[in-house]
Amino acid sequence: MAFLEHDLGGGAALALRDLGTVAESHRLTVANLDRLRVWEDWAHGEQTEEAARAYTRSQLAAFAEGRSLPLTILQDRVIVGSVGARIDLQRETAELGYWIDQAAEGRGLVTRSVLAVVEHLRTERGVQRFEIRTAVHNRRSRAVAERSGFELEGVLHAAFRVGAARHDVAIYGRTG
Repeated sequence: MAFLEHDLGGGAALALRDLGTVAESHRLTVANLDRLRVWEDWAHGEQTEEAARAYTRSQLAAFAEGRSLPLTILQDRVIVGSVGARIDLQRETAELGYWIDQAAEGRGLVTRSVLAVVEHLRTERGVQRFEIRTAVHNRRSRAVAERSGFELEGVLHAAFRVGAARHDVAIYGRTG
């Protein structure tokens, strides 16, 4: 079954990222660049709508091959964030990533999104192990992992490059 849209309740939903979401997703990314650049190396590159379109095409190709689940987080039909998974079906594993607009923080949207992605991948794709990797000092991201039933499995020192800095990485895991 394809993941096209999933109701999270309270006017929130997840929807598959597609070419129709590029302009709105790009505007949201640009509006959050200062925040994203603290945590994400990709945010340090030039952010153009054409680059966002190319990225979306590559994510949709990976989705068609079963290697990715690229989703937007919606609140009242407006994109407020992103959640996705890189999937390795041979190993039955997935690594999740997420971010949300600052104005949408604190409502539980990311936690509900992560839980929905885990459930979907477990039941529909047979994924047995899930991972979240985040900077040790990214308290909000770590709290999402913990609220979603992930356990801290270890820390990799200086494993994330973000701009000119290197961050220690907390690795969270969850099975089943």
